[in-house]
Amino acid sequence: MVFSELKGKVVLIVGGAQGIGAAIRQTFVGEEAIVLDADIQYQAGLTKGGDGAYETHVNVAEEASVKVLVETITAQGLIPDVFVAVAGISTMDFLVESQTADFDKVLRVNTRGVYLLCKYVVREMKAAGKQGRVILLASQAGKNGYRGMSAYVASKHAVLGLTKTLAIEVAVDGILVNAVCPGIIETEMKWRERVEGGQLRGMTAEEVAAEDRSQVPLGRTGEPADVANVVLFLASPLASYLTGQAINVTGGMTMH
Repeated sequence: MVFSELKGKVVLIVGGAQGIGAAIRQTFVGEEAIVLDADIQYQAGLTKGGDGAYETHVNVAEEASVKVLVETITAQGLIPDVFVAVAGISTMDFLVESQTADFDKVLRVNTRGVYLLCKYVVREMKAAGKQGRVILLASQAGKNGYRGMSAYVASKHAVLGLTKTLAIEVAVDGILVNAVCPGIIETEMKWRERVEGGQLRGMTAEEVAAEDRSQVPLGRTGEPADVANVVLFLASPLASYLTGQAINVTGGMTMH
């Protein structure tokens, strides 16, 4: 445990089944928080995982599913003190050759899904008088452009816009809203992007990985725990004067 203030606090993580989300889940379990992990991979209802975190189903692309999630946790009196939105997807294709359906799918999950979650979860936080934290996972792709990732880049730019707007709107309620912008983090999703992106560019995934490392001033790509540590900081008392910010976790690859 690093922050005793988080012990017993309710932490809702959406998208904690794998990758960065799983690392965030583990981090808050280690803080002895009451962790709720909602993910499309879980079943409906509220069950307890082996690490003590509660699991429930949500499909963030469907408004009805987000409503059920919120109804499920509020029925148990589990109004979040900390809400972390992680769930996201990506596609790889050059914009002029891409499929409109792929663009719509990415925006539906990454942007509309974040909007829906914030709409319904933060509404309950406000109603309960929770002066809590909202932490949205964006990306350095929310600040830069990247070849073959037009939908993802557009969706993450939009997440930063939602972060800034919500931060202004709920400041009066004592709710702090910030975004985290990971760089190149070693997850299954990142490796798939290397495979698919490499095919677009006539490169192997290993060659793309080497290129990735060459772009990071610290000389290495990130691990999910690197991101989870920053999320923990934003949830902690140390971040009590931060809102509307987009914090880079990129090893120096993005500095603005």
